[in-house]
Amino acid sequence: MTTFSIDPTHYRQGLQYNRKSRRRGGFGRGRGRGAGRGRGRGRGGKDEKETWTPVTKLGRLVKDRKIQSIEQIYLFSLPIKEYQIVDYFLPSLKDEVMKIMPVQKQTRAGQRTRFKAFVVIGDSNGHVGLGVKCSKE
Repeated sequence: MTTFSIDPTHYRQGLQYNRKSRRRGGFGRGRGRGAGRGRGRGRGGKDEKETWTPVTKLGRLVKDRKIQSIEQIYLFSLPIKEYQIVDYFLPSLKDEVMKIMPVQKQTRAGQRTRFKAFVVIGDSNGHVGLGVKCSKE
């Protein structure tokens, strides 16, 4: 029976190579070894509108037309976890960015600036929503 072992000199040479490449600035995007994550940017995509397959119980009730209006959902304070539910009841929503303001966080290296956006959305028929989010750009 033959046993195989890893030659430690090859292993060390690999480590030495990695150290050198890091010192020089390395290769690629600095994401480590292995294949990239995700699908990439793609080229255009499909224009087909995909059919909605509900994930939550509320989504299944809406698709089966057991719930007739969004007010029934509000009446029982049910959380809406799928955006398709709102699109189903309110297809003509309009949104407007009200304000974008910079916010800063003090770090050891200085300040980190992010931008906070306030967006109002509604259908001009009594349904209004407010969205607030902070992002790098």
